[in-house]
Amino acid sequence: MPSPLPYFLGCPSWSENAWRDYLYPVDARPAEYLALYGQVFNAVEGNTTFYARPAPSTVERWAQAMPPGFRFTAKFPGDVSHAGDLREQLDSARDFIRLMAPLGARVSPYWLQLPALFGPARLGELAFFLDEIGVPVAVEVRNDAFFARGEEERVLNRLLHERGVERICLDPRALFSCTLRDPGVLHAQAKKPRVPPRPCAFSQHPQVRFIGHPQLDANEPFLTPWVDKIATWIEEGRSPYMFLHTADNLLAAALAQRFHQRLMARLPGLPALAELPRAPEVEQLGLL
Repeated sequence: MPSPLPYFLGCPSWSENAWRDYLYPVDARPAEYLALYGQVFNAVEGNTTFYARPAPSTVERWAQAMPPGFRFTAKFPGDVSHAGDLREQLDSARDFIRLMAPLGARVSPYWLQLPALFGPARLGELAFFLDEIGVPVAVEVRNDAFFARGEEERVLNRLLHERGVERICLDPRALFSCTLRDPGVLHAQAKKPRVPPRPCAFSQHPQVRFIGHPQLDANEPFLTPWVDKIATWIEEGRSPYMFLHTADNLLAAALAQRFHQRLMARLPGLPALAELPRAPEVEQLGLL
């Protein structure tokens, strides 16, 4: 078993067939991907739960495949976060929490991604929801007022800080620096909000989502400040979460591996990521 990491590192999913080109064994079956992924990374974003609740049997399979120290940041379904007054969605949210119960402490925190229409006038709903939900939660906001460095943003930050609730930091700058007219890039740029990063540490577990450029080398200037920020949080005794995407996620795992290599240079003694066994005739993708 690899040495435990002092932070949580992962990707938006574990199920990319393209990762057999450089991460998974070339003969790996999709049913094996989660167990293989969990040998390298110790966290994954639970984005799929935003769109649809998994079947109970699926959650049970996940529980069998995920290592005990793994973290799955399950996102509340859209019918919780996007269906109106949050105070009226508590029963639905608790149903979802019960569904995810087989994963135990591996679901921590739950993610509440709020729509752009969720503005300052609705912060009372958010406070009530967080006070009543009873599980660790991190919150992602997308309303422009929460990025204007004015009183509305300060009120939001105070609300979260007082409760020890992390504000998820989305950093899409590398994605929006891409000028390729590739359909995958255009789709990602249309889907992701173009907001400035807001690094926050309101608890032991700051949360970062880095949305990268599809060409690995183009991410370097955007990764550099995050290497230092994550290292600083670790040196403070925190255990941050760092998730790395690319536009089509074909190289998301490679980007996460590259980030960790750079963090190892910044933090001497940081353990290396595990390497999965590979057939000798398969050449790994160069990461440097």
